[in-house]
Amino acid sequence: IIRVQSPDGVKRITATKRETVATFLKKVAKEFGFRNNGFSVYTNRNRTGEITASQNKSLNLLKIKHGDMLFLYPSSPAGSSSETMDTSVSQSLRPVGAPQVVEDEIDQYLIKQDGKIYRNRDQQLCRHGPLGKCVHCVPLEPFDEDYLNHLEPPVKHMSFHAYIRKLTGGADKGKFVALENISCKIKSGCEGHPPWPEGICTKCQPSAITLNRQKYRHVDNIMFENHTIADRFLDFWRKTGNQHLGYLYGRYTEHKDIPLGIRAEVAAIYEPPQIGTQNSLEILDDPKAEVVDEIAAKLGLRKVGWIFTDLVSEDTRKGTVRYSRNKDTYYLSAEECITAGHFQNQQPNICRLSPDGHFGSKFVTVVATGGPDNQVHFEGYQVSNQCMALVRDECLLPCRDAPELGYAKESSSEQYVPDVFYKDIDKFGNEITQLARPLPVEYLIIDITTTFPKDPVYTFSISQNPFPIENRDVLGETQDFHSLATYLSQNTSSIFLDVISDFHLLLFLVTNEVMPLRDSISLLLEAVRTKNEELAQTWKKSEQWATIEQLCSTVGVQISGLQEYGAVGGSAHAASAAVWACQHCTFMNQPGTDHCEMCSLPRT
Repeated sequence: IIRVQSPDGVKRITATKRETVATFLKKVAKEFGFRNNGFSVYTNRNRTGEITASQNKSLNLLKIKHGDMLFLYPSSPAGSSSETMDTSVSQSLRPVGAPQVVEDEIDQYLIKQDGKIYRNRDQQLCRHGPLGKCVHCVPLEPFDEDYLNHLEPPVKHMSFHAYIRKLTGGADKGKFVALENISCKIKSGCEGHPPWPEGICTKCQPSAITLNRQKYRHVDNIMFENHTIADRFLDFWRKTGNQHLGYLYGRYTEHKDIPLGIRAEVAAIYEPPQIGTQNSLEILDDPKAEVVDEIAAKLGLRKVGWIFTDLVSEDTRKGTVRYSRNKDTYYLSAEECITAGHFQNQQPNICRLSPDGHFGSKFVTVVATGGPDNQVHFEGYQVSNQCMALVRDECLLPCRDAPELGYAKESSSEQYVPDVFYKDIDKFGNEITQLARPLPVEYLIIDITTTFPKDPVYTFSISQNPFPIENRDVLGETQDFHSLATYLSQNTSSIFLDVISDFHLLLFLVTNEVMPLRDSISLLLEAVRTKNEELAQTWKKSEQWATIEQLCSTVGVQISGLQEYGAVGGSAHAASAAVWACQHCTFMNQPGTDHCEMCSLPRT
């Protein structure tokens, strides 16, 4: 019996004197769970006398006998000590049995960051030299509450990655940490009794929920790249007086104002089919939703949130709006919280620490409403993970006559609903526990700062005469080849990339029914994503763009700028190979035909 000591403890390996070293090392690898080349074994504690694998040498030849102690050290991976630590922590924090998941790029980046808050030497309190540290200047952890509370403005919620560091910062380094998603449903597979409503037991019964204000948030800041994005969205309300809704497309980046913070940067707003009135919104089924997500992904964007208006004009001469959402009314109604929870459940946050592979969501909610100065303000929110669970399992309802209150459903024969409680302060100052029927929705809300940058950023080009936004037919703004021809005629820029870099225009090129370019626009999307004019010029010379130009030239708009892009004076082959519109009945005919298939009149 040979004893082998490793950083994880001592194990005993049974061997014979004539056993080869290679065979013995295979036993060591199997016992400790290492690969053959993932460790080294030494005869001395100071890593001298390494035992190398050999088929010719036996343990007796190396003078290894019964009861001897050998020392095993895992091989260190290449890279800096910080990278090695991050990799080992990342792997060890994954709970046993959790699925292998690929987290978002921003999460992978923040995992590798130090995250500590470094402070300068205090001239009055520090009594040590320039290389020393004391309690007054030692770096703080990213979850330090005193530091967050003394920021300007104070930060009520630590970042999600700071929360993870707090969980994994103990002596066990988060060995037993598992971020489990709340479930309000009866566990299936319990055979000791009849199914609900005839029977239930403590094994399958979901636990009661006590609502707490969430201490962390998955997104710490929302930033619109420029004012034009928001202004074009608000134009719908300005012209109709009806409320409006849109989906935010952008990317997640580091928010440096908060330790290990995440920012949602908004580059474009997509407006789905909807019915809006002065005090209501109804979202309709969107047949183009999948295509929009696909195009956004090829542009390096993703759906990061949703935005809606709640605006009532107060004085049209001054341009002021009513200040209606405040501490005396509500910030988000129960119905809006349920909608936000529904969207957040559709966009889960991939997380390595969860046995389910996901935990919470980075999907944000933005409300365009009146502020204290009676001007339009943008307020950002998320709902808590507890709210997401209640919405996912259909346990939360809105109150009809009180928008600031929700209502936890009661159990029925069709559904068992666990008890939901929240803590409140009574008139005597005592903390009491209340049943969430009804429920103040502020227990479910997390506020997020919404900002605009000092120096605007433009993922897409800005035009004085922009291309119409989708699904605005009620305003008389339609996306068709007539509006495309008008847009091209009014944009005389010699740089093709500037003309074509419009999110709504790119969506129209992909989703129009006459000439959809879903399978042939990847090169152009790559050009817009990388801002590469050469790639855009290459795509401009394609047959697809020649066809688009030919369609624009048949709608009766004089397009002066198309001479630059190749529509007028183009090759005869491109013109003859394009779909053409009959001048008499406007039927779109296939290329290569000389007579209209509808009215049989010759092509003019």
